[in-house]
Amino acid sequence: METALARSVMHLETFSGFPLLSLLVVLPGIFAILGAFLPADAHRLHRALALTGSILTFVISLFVWARFNTALAGFQLVDDFAWIPSLGARWTLGVDGISLPLVMLTTLLQVLILLSSFSGIETRVREFGIAIMALEAGILGALLSVDLLLFYVFWEIMLVPMYLLIGVWGGQDRIYAAVKFFLFTMAGSLLMLVAIIWLYLKTGSKSFALPAMLDLQIDPKAQLFLFAAFALAFAIKVPLFPLHTWLPDAHVEAPTSGSIVLAGVLLKLGTYGFMRFAIPLFPAAMGSMSPLILALACIGVVYGALMAYVQKDIKKLVAYSSVSHLGFVVLGLVAFNEEAVQGAVLQGVNHGLSTGALFFLVGCVYERRHTRLIADYGGIAKVMPAYALFAVLITMSSVGLPLTNGFVGEFLILSGSFREGIQSVIAPNSGNWRNLLLGFSAVATTGLILGAVYMLQMIRRVFFGPLTNAENEKLRDLGWREKGILAVFTVFILWIGVLPGGLLKRSEASVRGLVQRSQMGIMQVRAPANYARELRLRAVAQPTAPARGHGHDHDHE
Repeated sequence: METALARSVMHLETFSGFPLLSLLVVLPGIFAILGAFLPADAHRLHRALALTGSILTFVISLFVWARFNTALAGFQLVDDFAWIPSLGARWTLGVDGISLPLVMLTTLLQVLILLSSFSGIETRVREFGIAIMALEAGILGALLSVDLLLFYVFWEIMLVPMYLLIGVWGGQDRIYAAVKFFLFTMAGSLLMLVAIIWLYLKTGSKSFALPAMLDLQIDPKAQLFLFAAFALAFAIKVPLFPLHTWLPDAHVEAPTSGSIVLAGVLLKLGTYGFMRFAIPLFPAAMGSMSPLILALACIGVVYGALMAYVQKDIKKLVAYSSVSHLGFVVLGLVAFNEEAVQGAVLQGVNHGLSTGALFFLVGCVYERRHTRLIADYGGIAKVMPAYALFAVLITMSSVGLPLTNGFVGEFLILSGSFREGIQSVIAPNSGNWRNLLLGFSAVATTGLILGAVYMLQMIRRVFFGPLTNAENEKLRDLGWREKGILAVFTVFILWIGVLPGGLLKRSEASVRGLVQRSQMGIMQVRAPANYARELRLRAVAQPTAPARGHGHDHDHE
């Protein structure tokens, strides 16, 4: 098949003999369809069906993990089939070191989400199983799509089941929260669709393939508008300050399973979109917009932490902590060296595990007391020792205690950001951008301190001190199912904290390829002197060869 995609060997390294990725995406959808044909009142059967589908999907993802070649930077195990021939749109799926960690996080969390719903979801069980499986199919499709139209379709598919999770199984103000989530996300998505169509018309081959669009010569001014369209959709999903206002409402009103999937995976689609599409397609625009994105990310880090500190509702506290933590991930993307970007990839996984576990912990105690107010608790470690043990350990991972997963990701982001920014001190003429990065990195560091303050204050008020509320004296400690779910979270939290190399090794080549391809285009705008010096050095080192990662330089000459 001679397509722009197949010819772009620098992006797609290996094609799959067996459509493994297609099976990974389609299988949850098949189980969702099967659930529609079973009797609505067969609750146990529906739970078993959805759980079986999620386990099988996780097993397939393990095969993808095992077959992944860590030495290759491009997409692997590629499935490429005709989809809409008249438009040039293709069913093209591929996995690389940036998407693989999120794929594994999605399939793992899906199993835990369904296990957690056994006691939390008691009505419309059939519809819940269908919605949660359809959501998994949409998430995996978006993570694996190499065709931009296909990506957009999966991006929109995710909206419907998440809207239903909030609107049907949510709390008292669930309709308001669901509509707000839908409108925010849809508004950004429509602008992204316009940008995708523009790129499609710009390609001579009329192709939606990402590699074909990466090779386009785009005017710097056009890049700004196109980048803004993509970045708005992804910034809403992150969510980046001040586009975050839908998130606390969605988290508070969503059922526990909805909060886990929202915090664990859906928010990561925003940072993933920046890495996969916005930055490599429009590096010059990223260079121009870097100061604004940097400022918003660091404001989000501090603002989210301060808002979390004053919350009276535990779930809302955890929701605002997500705004703070994901602002930190965006900081790593803006710093944009290999160290910081690898930290951003890893911290996306870390946040999914730690915050997903925190939402599950909130759900466990809410099912027993039907309140999330911090003031209604106090001293419950005396009656729920196992619960308190897991809560303290997972809180430590959220605040970045060494030997937990949170520490590794935060350290890489800070190290990469300060290493980039410190050049303004070592080489004073290296540009104002590095001064700005150094200052904002220092501001973001205060968010880590604030994070420890609000999380440890919550632990003290909920778990320790006198047991003053009589209703808490009869609280039942964790059951075996709940302990098993939290044990899985704990194993991965400690594994990544102690031995992070397994994940970092798989993302290293792809992150290096992303940085090498886009860094020069970004540098040309935000550090022209460094760009000119780098061009001279490369010309001396390779006088007849074009510099790697310089795919968009001709856009600015």
